[in-house]
Amino acid sequence: MDEQKIGELLVKENLLSQEQLAKARDEARRSGQRLGAQISKLGFLQENELNDFVAKQYGVPSIDLEEFEIEPAVIKLIPEDVAIKHQVLPVNRAGSTLIIATADPSNIFAIDDIKFLTGYNVEVVVAQGDAIKSAIDRHYDQSSSLEDVIGDFDDTDFEVIGDDEDVDVSELARESEDAPVIKLVNLILTDAIKKEASDIHIEPYERQFRVRYRIDGVLYEVMKPPMKLRNAITSRIKIMSELDIAERRLPQDGRIKLKMGRGKEMDYRVSVLPTLFGEKVVLRLLDKSNLQLDMTKLGFRTEQLEIFQHCIKRPYGMVLVTGPTGSGKTTTLYSGLSELNKTSDNLSTAEDPVEFNLEGINQVQMHEDIGLNFAAALRSFLRQDPDIIMVGEIRDFETAEIAVKAALTGHMVLSTLHTNDAPSSVNRLLNMGIEPFLVSSAVNCIVAQRLARRVCEECREVDVEVTSEMIEKAGLDPEEAKALQPVRGRGCSRCADTGFKGRIALYEVMELTDELKEFVLNGASAAELKREAIRQGMWTLRRSALNLLTEGATTLSEVLRVSAADF
Repeated sequence: MDEQKIGELLVKENLLSQEQLAKARDEARRSGQRLGAQISKLGFLQENELNDFVAKQYGVPSIDLEEFEIEPAVIKLIPEDVAIKHQVLPVNRAGSTLIIATADPSNIFAIDDIKFLTGYNVEVVVAQGDAIKSAIDRHYDQSSSLEDVIGDFDDTDFEVIGDDEDVDVSELARESEDAPVIKLVNLILTDAIKKEASDIHIEPYERQFRVRYRIDGVLYEVMKPPMKLRNAITSRIKIMSELDIAERRLPQDGRIKLKMGRGKEMDYRVSVLPTLFGEKVVLRLLDKSNLQLDMTKLGFRTEQLEIFQHCIKRPYGMVLVTGPTGSGKTTTLYSGLSELNKTSDNLSTAEDPVEFNLEGINQVQMHEDIGLNFAAALRSFLRQDPDIIMVGEIRDFETAEIAVKAALTGHMVLSTLHTNDAPSSVNRLLNMGIEPFLVSSAVNCIVAQRLARRVCEECREVDVEVTSEMIEKAGLDPEEAKALQPVRGRGCSRCADTGFKGRIALYEVMELTDELKEFVLNGASAAELKREAIRQGMWTLRRSALNLLTEGATTLSEVLRVSAADF
């Protein structure tokens, strides 16, 4: 009995509809993950319900790994790479029998592999996929620590090359291929995935060399490798990204693809920047399996989602998504494109860089050095019989002008802008040189967004330090402020003592109604546009953030960090 059979049995037992099964299968094919993982990820079934169902069908017990103590000697029976490859965990040993936990008891290859490797008879118990993943991280994390890797280095192994010295490329290459260096770089890359980081910063300073991870939007220092490894680590990453290790004076951009087992791939977008004391490397982690394309799960309020969907489904016009770098604009646009992606329409995107591959959409990577910029790509799109166009970012008058003309000539145009909120985006377009009558005719809707950190469910508690006066000062009505019981995370092992686990998006959706278009034509300021939009019922970023505070999803400090006061 395989996963496909389990899916059909779930439908037969009326635990899943045929449409839900089809959607989960599509997502599983697209992401390379198990069908069961996708069924629970899409919210069709709780993972423990699915777990119990699978256990019942196979006639094997199910266990909760959170409440199960595993002896270190048992863990050592299966190597970490095998446990990760098959997503299994050894939980107990009785005589010549080894009991392993898996989310997929039909995986005969895994069972045979472990039988051959260990020489034990193998019995299977069923556990939740996420629980197995976190248990593998927890139990095997000790096996390869930074201290172990750093301990392999000798002070004489490496020398720091001064900026004025000639670069010996062969020496740099040799240093970067040294086994402990490779091990350390691999550890940095894989540890970032385990800690669910979005970015890795590798930074040289005059007297120190540090590595930081951005987790849930905030940077945390995770290690300080010895200064002598500065060039070796940078060179290793540059070799993996296929960059020029001899060039240390100019910025470079590249990409690393890492195979993680079970068909999963992780992409790292690499940026190298020459600084005063060496090259700083920033890697952005692009995990396709975590790409949320279901618009109903992004964080929109029902009314906001209805406006956004209505605006992108119009036959023509422009929809803009605005916010700072790392605020989730690309995810929102991709989810919009995913909803519009039909066989009957031609979709083209101009991106810099292309972050995720979307099937059925023509994605074009920008190359400024050869003249392929957003404006050039847009011009080409208009000769390619387009229906829907996405432009990565409107940066200048030329791109804005072509995008506006495309929106006015029967095309739907999606794009991003770097502004603080939705009303100021209108002024940004006007400052670029676009005429007010063109802006009011072309733009359907502007969405501003931010990402707030979510309070950890495991260590949530009432925040006694936050008073109703503080909440009222943030913008909530006095009555609501008095009734509100603010929360915070105390800090636990699940959230690495930060009090936060995961992020949630908050939105400001401004539809350009006829009244607002009149304001634009009359040269209204951003503040006047904002007042009129609020009068018409728009929820601002601050109001959306306060709503998350009211629901107990985030803290007052996060509300103040991610949103500005309205007036």
